[in-house]
Amino acid sequence: MKQYIDQEAGIYLRLMSREDTDLIVAWRNSDEVRKNFIYQEPFTREGHENWIKNMVETGRVVQMMICRTEDGKAVGSVYIRDIDRRHNKAEYGIFIGEADARGRGIGTAAAKLMLRYCFEEEGLHRVYLRVLAGNQRAVRSYEKAGFVKEACLKDDVQIDGKYCDIIWMAIVEKS
Repeated sequence: MKQYIDQEAGIYLRLMSREDTDLIVAWRNSDEVRKNFIYQEPFTREGHENWIKNMVETGRVVQMMICRTEDGKAVGSVYIRDIDRRHNKAEYGIFIGEADARGRGIGTAAAKLMLRYCFEEEGLHRVYLRVLAGNQRAVRSYEKAGFVKEACLKDDVQIDGKYCDIIWMAIVEKS
């Protein structure tokens, strides 16, 4: 794998390893991260280990850690899932786990790096995502990374007894 580094943002991507499990579980269970996921159930070590076994190791998912260039500390994670080799597309996801890394452009920079990986190394043509319509900070970040809104699905999911809209966004490789 090539190196994916953004010196200006002070981050790089590296493949996730099993040693990252405890950190990912802690981040995913934090209120600040969980509230932005469509599926908000508690995240467990066992669930993450199953994710690695059934998704990552089978090639259906590529997950990377977002790390600071200054000290190598992981601050979040990006991934593509449901990789469809027939249609050359996948779903993108991200979370910034460390509170001091939020609101600094790291998410946008990480998205751009991951998109380079998707198009250059995975040979994908299309990368899409789903985001809760109320998460406007994420929507703006995705737009800065090049994603375009394609649809808004009204009352698509139910969270805590309330129906929420989902925005679909995507980016297509420029040929």
